[in-house]
Amino acid sequence: MLIYKSSRIFNFAQGIMVVFAALTLVGLHEKGVPAFLALPMTLGVMFLLAVGIERIVLRPLVNQPDIILFMATIGITLFLIGFGEIIFGGENKVMITQELGIPTGSWSFEPFGGFLSIEQRDVTAVVGAILLVAALLLFLNKSKMGRAIRALGDDHQAALSVGISLSTIWVVVWFIAGVIALATGIVWGSRAGVSFALEVIAYKALPVLMLGGLESVTGAIVGGLAIGVLEKLFEIYWGQPILGGNTETWFAFVLALFVLLFRPQGLFGEKIIERV
Repeated sequence: MLIYKSSRIFNFAQGIMVVFAALTLVGLHEKGVPAFLALPMTLGVMFLLAVGIERIVLRPLVNQPDIILFMATIGITLFLIGFGEIIFGGENKVMITQELGIPTGSWSFEPFGGFLSIEQRDVTAVVGAILLVAALLLFLNKSKMGRAIRALGDDHQAALSVGISLSTIWVVVWFIAGVIALATGIVWGSRAGVSFALEVIAYKALPVLMLGGLESVTGAIVGGLAIGVLEKLFEIYWGQPILGGNTETWFAFVLALFVLLFRPQGLFGEKIIERV
């Protein structure tokens, strides 16, 4: 969503960035780098990646149509897949969960005569997500750079006319996307291992943004929570009894399709009115 606000394009490369960040972290640790050093080093790699994307890919495409920029993110995806396989290989790797201090146990409860088990890493993921969202909102609303990103998202030409640097903004937002990709890779990698299959997980961001609205940070938060709850309820009450289960892989996309039919701008998006 942040990249969309600054450039009016959906970042198709976010999925592979999750994989690349997680593989970089694990790869550095396999080379003997301690976890407490591998984490900031991985952030440094994601920053260099952001600078490289801006200098090599995005800067020559300034003022090009949105579809050209979108296709550029697809090209970045394909490049990172090939580059990542050359460096890290294609086999599944184990996330360094314990080395990063992420708990792997679980809490068990018996409320109302039933049984409930909550994994500690899931709680850690929720807390981490809340902190990341809070930090992002503070950054966008309180910092000078955050206000510049919002201005650029509202009106490119007006923002550029008052001296806001498009190149700097693109580096910042792609680096923030890299930080989020690393956090996502750690969370999902601790559950299912680190491989290029993680790329598919990040594509769920697309129906989340469609539901909440591409222009709204609040919409992205509400959309993510809504899809997370609704897909679980659908799986429990309709998916398993009627459809045989495994509905969580497609429910979010079907829901987003219905939302687009009746409210194309999403729940919190800005309605675009074109006058001829």
